Amino acid sequence: MGLVRIQSRVLQPHLLLSPFLTDQHSIHRLQQHHRLNFNKRKFVRLNFATVRAISTSSSSAMVKAIRVHELGGPEVLKWEDVEIGEPKDGEIRVRNKAIGVNFIDIYFRQGVYKAALMPFTPGMEAVGVVTAVGPGLTGLQVGDVVAYAGNPMGAYAEEQILPAEKVVPVPSSVDPTVAASVMLKGMTAQFLLRRCFKKATQAKEDGCHHVIVTKQEAFVERVTEIISGQGVEVVYDSVGKDTFQGSLACLKTRGHLVSFGQSSGAPDPIPLSALAVKSLYLTRPSLMQYTAKRDELLEAAGEVFGNIANGVLRVRVNHKYPLSQAGQAHSDLESRKTTGSIVLIPDGVEL
Repeated sequence: MGLVRIQSRVLQPHLLLSPFLTDQHSIHRLQQHHRLNFNKRKFVRLNFATVRAISTSSSSAMVKAIRVHELGGPEVLKWEDVEIGEPKDGEIRVRNKAIGVNFIDIYFRQGVYKAALMPFTPGMEAVGVVTAVGPGLTGLQVGDVVAYAGNPMGAYAEEQILPAEKVVPVPSSVDPTVAASVMLKGMTAQFLLRRCFKKATQAKEDGCHHVIVTKQEAFVERVTEIISGQGVEVVYDSVGKDTFQGSLACLKTRGHLVSFGQSSGAPDPIPLSALAVKSLYLTRPSLMQYTAKRDELLEAAGEVFGNIANGVLRVRVNHKYPLSQAGQAHSDLESRKTTGSIVLIPDGVEL
């Protein structure tokens, strides 16, 4: 089941396919709070680094973390003690305050995407407080509140060692829980709009003018009706298998399909000749390649935090779970019992 969003305040209409908003209450809320402004987001690499959690240092300490020893359902998420050492050159140690939950965490748990090591700690975004810095490191100090998204995987932990170049400062105007819930999704939206399809940056507002629930009506026919058969300029598809062919069908000549997720499964292979019929463009981008450089990371995060601070971007953290109950959070997300963002709070942490 997907939400189809038609963007029509620019010269070219655009579609966004999402698997998460699937009921009329969610749709009504979306239509009331649809103003997202980026005035200037499966997004995955298969060789993610993992957080260094085991240390032979004499100064190592024990912390709690979620560990995956075998692939499977939510039950494979185990609450365990792990050792964490002191940060080395270019590293910091962070005590997490809030940890974002994303569908990519489920993909790694299931084995859809391969973790570099087994066992591993999942999680790809968090906000925390710096508790130690590596030798000679400048620009960060103990007590700083920082956020990260993407590499290295391993956020489902009370504390973790991170490369200093991968974190960004969290403004005091942005709540840590909100920041943890939006880093990955917010920067994904930013690079999709800014860099994957540049014409989309002409849009001053991102809003839903037409909503289609795909289990209730055929979205290709409905889109064709809405835009009088002209086709759309770009489709942003995070659903995958169930909508991929329909997304292609909705495009106009020389249209762009940006596939950035596969919640319904991987799309079936298509021959290149299928794109030639309308000279279509197809891309499967990953956030990590669009924030690989430090300046790119800071620009993306800065724009997201700026839009939160000025009220343009409204973030709904509708579900909070203790970190030790990450399995329940995964179960609820997979069964579509959740709306908005999900965060894990390390046990005993007060926000």
